[in-house]
Amino acid sequence: MDPTLTPGTANSLDDLLSDVPSIMIDLEVPDVSTKDLFAENKRKGWDKSIEARCDFERKVRLTKRSGVFFISIWQKSVYGRTLTDIKSDDSMIMFFAQNITPLIAEVIGKNLQQGLWAMATTPKRRHKVRNFATLISEEIAHLLGIPFYEDVALCQNRQRVNAVFTLNILPKEPNLIIFDDFVTTGQTLKAMDDLLSPLGKNLIYFTGINNAL
Repeated sequence: MDPTLTPGTANSLDDLLSDVPSIMIDLEVPDVSTKDLFAENKRKGWDKSIEARCDFERKVRLTKRSGVFFISIWQKSVYGRTLTDIKSDDSMIMFFAQNITPLIAEVIGKNLQQGLWAMATTPKRRHKVRNFATLISEEIAHLLGIPFYEDVALCQNRQRVNAVFTLNILPKEPNLIIFDDFVTTGQTLKAMDDLLSPLGKNLIYFTGINNAL
């Protein structure tokens, strides 16, 4: 595990950026026919013995999946904590936020705090009360000093593939950072893109864990 940033040590975005290492982007445009070990079980109950894991070794990647580019900071791994275990640990909320915030700030640049950018996440489906991606997004927005819009999109079902979202809130800012805690097929990000791009929003996508080998 590469603890680039430790929860509770940063007081501002400047503190985060002062320690951020050089970022190497691994541009990956995978073949959509590539076998995805996690996707095979997406319609079954999550079994921790076969569930995807993450060891949090830092590997920043730019990936195109389902027609949408997204930037991830970690990669699914054979060993490490299961996704269920990660999402149930409250300390991981700040860990995700403090590691991802400087990456977002470095990618986007100096215009973040000029009223042109806002933060949003994908719709709540399985966990509507304590939603992991929502809690992380709130912390990221706070560290970046930009607005966070909760429940921009709504989804009436739980399926990840071919999901159709409806608009609930339209942010006033022209540029939106869309965060999801982990991305497998990219279908959720595509649904967000299909919803918001026609409304004139410029979207950039970030995720914690790239959940495909």
